[in-house]
Amino acid sequence: MKRKIAGAIIFVAYIVTLSACHTVKGVGEDMQSGGRAIENSSGR
Repeated sequence: MKRKIAGAIIFVAYIVTLSACHTVKGVGEDMQSGGRAIENSSGR
């Protein structure tokens, strides 16, 4: 479980860092898409 959480945190950090968004709206959208990816991979 800890490994999955760590992976999710790293994934979100990776998305935010490499997305090159310079607006708050863009960062919010990136966080949402990252959250969706994590939900989809968790089997929900």
